[in-house]
Amino acid sequence: MDIATIVGIVAAFGLMLMAILQGGGIGMFIDVASLLIVFGGTAGVALINFPLGDVLSAIGVAKKTVLIKEANTNELIAQLMDFANKARKEGILSLQGSIDTVEDQFLVKALQMAVDGQEPDDLKAMLNIEIDYIQARHNAGAEIFTSLGTIAPAMGMVGTLIGLVQMLQNMSDPASIGPAMAVALLTTFYGAVLANILFNPMAGKLKTRSKTELLQKTVIVEGMESILSGENPRVMEQKLHAYIAPKMRESIFQ
Repeated sequence: MDIATIVGIVAAFGLMLMAILQGGGIGMFIDVASLLIVFGGTAGVALINFPLGDVLSAIGVAKKTVLIKEANTNELIAQLMDFANKARKEGILSLQGSIDTVEDQFLVKALQMAVDGQEPDDLKAMLNIEIDYIQARHNAGAEIFTSLGTIAPAMGMVGTLIGLVQMLQNMSDPASIGPAMAVALLTTFYGAVLANILFNPMAGKLKTRSKTELLQKTVIVEGMESILSGENPRVMEQKLHAYIAPKMRESIFQ
């Protein structure tokens, strides 16, 4: 679970709520017409822009901003080093017994390919193709939230124009000016909140998660290629450490 995302959401909405309560009740910031325009309009435009399946899958993608267990890159490198040492001592087929202990399905696939006798270059090429498609899926998920971050403020502006038209057409009736102004202002407010506190930050978090995951998969590919090539473990470790910052590196060799 990503605590930073939860803390960020709670802090952002909590501080806004405190500011609202300082100036009066929260009821004045709730308007059904504005909610329908922004939330309904954003959902409708999203369905026009993306296939239904992609929109529905956005819910599952959103969970990855909070409910995700990140693998430690140093621990991943140490695990690959264990496999390298075992393969050098007992042969590549000895890795068959380690497959059941691995949780990462990408690493499981890499190990199974190695045990099945794939050549280093073939293994690397096939796994890199899979990484490319994983990246494409990640980009599609982030793109949905980036688009929603653009659509929500636009629908807020549409609501503002609707409210202004209603207000100008009823200037002779003072009682109608207030509700029309509420629609005009609150739609902009709702659109800005959705875009800048939810959709755009979620798209940014998904892109960050994607970069981390793809880096770790690249480490797996390079590590498995080194294992199949019979590379010296020290050389292999130095090569894999190139993918992480120097201050984050943890060597298994003392």
